[in-house]
Amino acid sequence: MSATQSLKIYFAGSIRGGRGDAARYQALIRFLATFGTVLTEHVGDPELTAAGDDGPNDPAIHDRDMAWLRSCDLLVAEVTLPSLGVGYELGWACALGKPVLALYRSQPGKRLSAMIAGSAGIVTAEYATLPQAQAIIGRFVASSGNS
Repeated sequence: MSATQSLKIYFAGSIRGGRGDAARYQALIRFLATFGTVLTEHVGDPELTAAGDDGPNDPAIHDRDMAWLRSCDLLVAEVTLPSLGVGYELGWACALGKPVLALYRSQPGKRLSAMIAGSAGIVTAEYATLPQAQAIIGRFVASSGNS
């Protein structure tokens, strides 16, 4: 197993904030899995609804996700669909000193939150196509010292 195969990756994307990008999340998660273990594969599950019922209750989901966040080597988030949970995860990842990448697609009349775009602890990258996002992820993983 290569060094990258041992990576633990936390993927963050909107669940209760809307599932409109679930197929995109699934594709990004499949790509991330080529670098290591994606701890949060369920985020891309097309069967997971905006109800976010991927655990027995909210405290269990929070505690499970925080354990994954603490144990991960890096976090990649797709932040085009605003999500309070993803923002919370990004803040914690920064506080824990994890390398963080926030991917987003530009949308007319909408701007990325200043709390994300202005954070020195978050690498932000705009993309339009899946191959562009994959190239950005590849560079991020390499620059994070995890390759």
